[in-house]
Amino acid sequence: METLEFTLDENRIGTIFLNRPPFNPLNTQLFQELSTLLDKLEADPLVQAIIITGKGDRAFAAGADITEMMNLNGAEMLEMSRVSRIAFDKVEAMSKPVIAAVNGLALGGGCELALACDFRICSSNTKFGLPEINLGIIPGGGGTQRLPRIVGLAKAKELLFFGEMITADKAAEIGLVNKVVELDELLNETKLWAEKLAEKPRVAMKMLKTAVNRGVGVDLNTALDLETACFGNAFASEDRKEGMKSFVEKRMPQFVGR
Repeated sequence: METLEFTLDENRIGTIFLNRPPFNPLNTQLFQELSTLLDKLEADPLVQAIIITGKGDRAFAAGADITEMMNLNGAEMLEMSRVSRIAFDKVEAMSKPVIAAVNGLALGGGCELALACDFRICSSNTKFGLPEINLGIIPGGGGTQRLPRIVGLAKAKELLFFGEMITADKAAEIGLVNKVVELDELLNETKLWAEKLAEKPRVAMKMLKTAVNRGVGVDLNTALDLETACFGNAFASEDRKEGMKSFVEKRMPQFVGR
């Protein structure tokens, strides 16, 4: 890979680095490489949780690569948007937990990538923004849809319509991020979260993510039907038997991932 780096540690935590420093702009090649890598990680039983972060300390990703975008015609831009959507949708749909470790600027597509993750932990120097309106366009990587679901409609419109950046503390205040830490603590703190998540039973985690992510976009009765189906799948797993048995026997469960 030319635009990404990947590491896997002994705790089964895979870390994806956006590798186009210093600002890690998102281009078509990065979207394609991310999509391919996510397919491999989804199928790899050695990977139990995933962290996405930016190379360096200045930016998670300071948006899409404007130098690429400005030379595209309408059809080509739609194709770039299609490729980015595939990658971001895969981030959201991963059966394994995905945490964005946001270091520095997270603007435009960078903010949208973070929104597709299950959790966002950011450094105190982080600034978030969706400035597309100031370029005469709108977000095209899920920002208009995922942001309202996370922070609520009024706050989402404020960020989208004004196109201004907000600080890490403000992002935490409105629920955009789960936690703010100092930059030198960011990866360690994110890995602590990832390690705890990696210990959870795999089938139940997959069913839990499915119920939450799909249920939020449908009416309540349909969502409850989905929850029931996901509950049934989790209950049929070997890990459910081990989880309940270990609880009765007052010991730590030994989940096998099926």
